[in-house]
Amino acid sequence: MSEQRARAREALGHGAFDLVVIGGGALGIATTWAAARSGLRVALVEAGDFAGATSSASSKLVHGGLRYLAMGPSAVPMVRENHAERRALGDRLAPHLVRPLPFLVPVYRGGPHSRPVLGAGVMLYSALSGFGDGMGKVLSARRAQEYVPQLRTEGLRGAALYYDHQMNDSRVAITAARAAAEAGAVLLNHVEVVGLRKRGSLVSGVELRDRLDGSSFGVDATVVVNATGPWLDKLRRMEDPTAAPSIRLSKGAHLVLKTDTPWRAAMTIPVDDVRVSFAIPWEGQLLLGTTDEAYEGDPADVACSEQDISQILGEASTGIRSEALDRSKLAYTFAGLRVLPGGAGDTSHAKRETVITAGRGGMISVAGGKWTTFRRIGGSVLARVGEALGRDLSHAFDGVPSALPGAALPDRVGAVLERELPTLPDDVVKHLATHYGTVSHEVLALALEDPTLLDRVHPDGPDIWAQVAHASRYEWATEVDDVLRRRTTVVVRGLDTPSVRERTGELLSQATA
Repeated sequence: MSEQRARAREALGHGAFDLVVIGGGALGIATTWAAARSGLRVALVEAGDFAGATSSASSKLVHGGLRYLAMGPSAVPMVRENHAERRALGDRLAPHLVRPLPFLVPVYRGGPHSRPVLGAGVMLYSALSGFGDGMGKVLSARRAQEYVPQLRTEGLRGAALYYDHQMNDSRVAITAARAAAEAGAVLLNHVEVVGLRKRGSLVSGVELRDRLDGSSFGVDATVVVNATGPWLDKLRRMEDPTAAPSIRLSKGAHLVLKTDTPWRAAMTIPVDDVRVSFAIPWEGQLLLGTTDEAYEGDPADVACSEQDISQILGEASTGIRSEALDRSKLAYTFAGLRVLPGGAGDTSHAKRETVITAGRGGMISVAGGKWTTFRRIGGSVLARVGEALGRDLSHAFDGVPSALPGAALPDRVGAVLERELPTLPDDVVKHLATHYGTVSHEVLALALEDPTLLDRVHPDGPDIWAQVAHASRYEWATEVDDVLRRRTTVVVRGLDTPSVRERTGELLSQATA
């Protein structure tokens, strides 16, 4: 057991907590962070790894939601709020992790949208963001190709240009979890809730099983929050066996393709009047997706199927040349589940809203949400926790962002790293600066103990072994996939060879010895 994990286990065994949050995805982490900053004694428990399911299977976007404007005037306040949170994350909370990116919406002859309509849409979209990224506009077909060399030109009549942000969702999750821990929260992953403690009819804590050593223990808490995403109703039935289903699930699959051609912009490709397909330059590769279909199986089994691959490539071919979509370029696939309010109708038309409810035993359940507004949602959940505690915690979201660990402009961090270690390759410097910010110095400090940690994990990627050691020591990583899939970019680049996995396992074992 690592020292970090041992400390968390010990802390969970001492005294009662004001709040226990179940689920270490975006909403659970945001709630825990807000609660710790508000002075509550809070614990977060996660059955798998932090952001191990839905929260690391997003489209990697922090966005205002251009397509929401098609829903009419009622969507305007939501888009404005999304923009405010997008800019807060990119400008102040995590400029090293959340970066602006131009987007093109191609206009084709016979397509679902016209140049005038899209031009007006991106103009309004820019206005709702306060023109912080400049003004949306319509580009000629020739100018659009300068941004995206692989743009399909047959029937192209131009493209609308607008701006959003992108991120590495796993790194944002781990960094926010660290912020919560630094504020005093106790966090533990790979520990499963097997039951709820009750005092009379009220939920008063959780019964846990450590998935790593098999031990069982419990935690008392005044309030319990259920932020388990696709498993939300499973926990609600622990509270009340008669609880009716409250959510439905929509599967979103993605592909990651290798590319040798740098893209200056992402693409939002209209599929119909509601759905779009994204093509996004991400981690030096091309991210494609997503699907949107009802899912009724075990959430743990969700995966990208051959049908999903064909659908995504087919939809992307509307706007991208075929040579860029060759299956031989496929590096990685993944799928996640959107949690939508229960109801009828096509999932693509369902509202993307957050619903906070309290069960018969007082457990607070939160469903829905997204990365763009995760901080604001955490504040909303905490306000409900405050009501249950008889305390006014409505100030938890006060609009004043608190920076995440490492927050700094990556170019400035990179300049310092180059002076600190002049022999460090440029791509490694950029990678550390854009995934750790000023915490890069903490990563590199581990190489003072063992210089081999400066070596690349794989010759074709920018990750170094010091990141593996850092993940084990400071970022709750205990399993190989914790490191290679969510703390680094090794898996998403298709570089997790048997030898890489073997050495990663050895480093993790050394950390727990």
